[in-house]
Amino acid sequence: MPVAPHCARAVYDRIGPGYAARRRTDPRIAAAVDAALGDARTLVNVGAGAGAYESPDRHIIAVEPSPMMIRQRPAGAAPCIRAIAEELPFPDRSFDASLAVLTLHHWTDQGAGLAELRRVAGRRVVILTWDPAGDGDFWLTREYFPEILAHDLPRFPSMDYMAQHLGPIQMIPVLVPHDCHDGFLGAFWRRPEAYLDPVVRGAISAFALLDPETVERGVTRLTDDLASGRWETRHGSLRQRESLDVGYRLIVAERG
Repeated sequence: MPVAPHCARAVYDRIGPGYAARRRTDPRIAAAVDAALGDARTLVNVGAGAGAYESPDRHIIAVEPSPMMIRQRPAGAAPCIRAIAEELPFPDRSFDASLAVLTLHHWTDQGAGLAELRRVAGRRVVILTWDPAGDGDFWLTREYFPEILAHDLPRFPSMDYMAQHLGPIQMIPVLVPHDCHDGFLGAFWRRPEAYLDPVVRGAISAFALLDPETVERGVTRLTDDLASGRWETRHGSLRQRESLDVGYRLIVAERG
């Protein structure tokens, strides 16, 4: 597995302002995460960002490398330690579970980070990620921003790679609701107009990794297709869907 080319701190220090307002906990995804965590009472949330998906019903320690993100954590959020996934400052099996939500693709050494998640968890490891095996299924990256797909395919670890580092895993598809509260890349599959908003794009790391000219070309194509009705002709049936599988997966590895 190639080393991820961009570390979390560099990306999120850049896109951090206003991030918390756009990247909010979606209750339906949170319910799936909570179900995967099961009876874990103590939890380390690695790559915790501004604090989404941190249940108040668990004792949580957050780990985040970006000062910009740490500053956006709300009052009353779980205590946060500035550190990286590859070097977690905790003894073995310090927590019932370790959690990582949409963060693996920013780690410098994914194998080391996965090993650390496993080391500090006494019961299970839970990871929300995107499965590169789905590659070009999403209209946004297939038709308007193929450069995002080219960036993401080598950055997101495969299921086989994670099993090599975590042991046997369970993979649970996470359907994205049509009105998803969390503004990650695939959240607006039924709301294409949202991708025209620079504030929306500003909270999505995939856009931050593209040069401005590439972003402008894709935005122009999407703007034209929405205005002409071409997007509606090709994808209008999505407007009737309540949720969609765009490749997001929960990975659960029991420690035993």
